[in-house]
Amino acid sequence: MTTSIKRMPGWAKVVSAFVLVLVVLFAGVRLALLPGLHDVFGTETHDRSGPALLKSIQDISRYDAASGNFQVVVDLEKDAKYLPDAIRGTRTLYVGAGTVDAYVDLGKLGEKDVTVDKDRTSATLRLPHAALGKPALDPDHSYAVSKQRGLLDRLGDVFSDNPNDERAVQRLAAKHIGEAAKDSRLTARAEENTTGMLQGLLRSLGFQEVTVTYGA
Repeated sequence: MTTSIKRMPGWAKVVSAFVLVLVVLFAGVRLALLPGLHDVFGTETHDRSGPALLKSIQDISRYDAASGNFQVVVDLEKDAKYLPDAIRGTRTLYVGAGTVDAYVDLGKLGEKDVTVDKDRTSATLRLPHAALGKPALDPDHSYAVSKQRGLLDRLGDVFSDNPNDERAVQRLAAKHIGEAAKDSRLTARAEENTTGMLQGLLRSLGFQEVTVTYGA
C-alpha cells in the first residue's frame, strides 16, 4: 500500500510566511506591553574580562599646574581621484572633546637653581618653563555627528574587523586640540599657579621672601 504526499502550493507558502511574520510582530508587541515577558526574553551583559596587568611604573616629578578643556569639530573627507563620492569616498563629521595639562618639571631642579640666604628668610628658585602634556580625548563627550560612505566603502565595511573605525578623526581631533592649547595661555597659567604653590609652601616653612623665575 502506498501513500502519496501532496506538496504545499506556492500561494500557501506565501500565506504561511506572511502569517509567521504577523505572529513575530504580534509577539514583539506583547513583549513590549508586558514588562514581565520582556524580562524573560531580555538580554544580559556579562563582563568576562581578565584582570588588568601592571606593565611598568614611572616616577613622576612634574607638577600639573593647569588643565584646559577643549572642543573641536572635525570634518574629514577622503575622495577617490577618478571615482564619484557615491562610489568611493568617505566624509565624517566628528565632535572631539578633550583636555590638555600644563606642567612644570620639578625633577630638573638642581642645586644651582635654588639659592637661600644665610638667615634662611629669603629663597630664589629658577625653574624650567611650563610644558604641555599630550591631548587626552574624552570618550564620553566625543562622538560622530554624521558619516557618509560610498558604495565600495560600505561593501568594505562588511568584511572589515572594525567597520566603524574612527581613529583617523580622533587623531585629527587630538592634533587640533594640541594646537589650540599651544595658542592659549595654558603654560603661562601653569607658571603662575606653580609660583603661588611654591611661595605658599616656603612661607609656611618660615621664608619671608620667595622669588620664582623660569628659564632654561
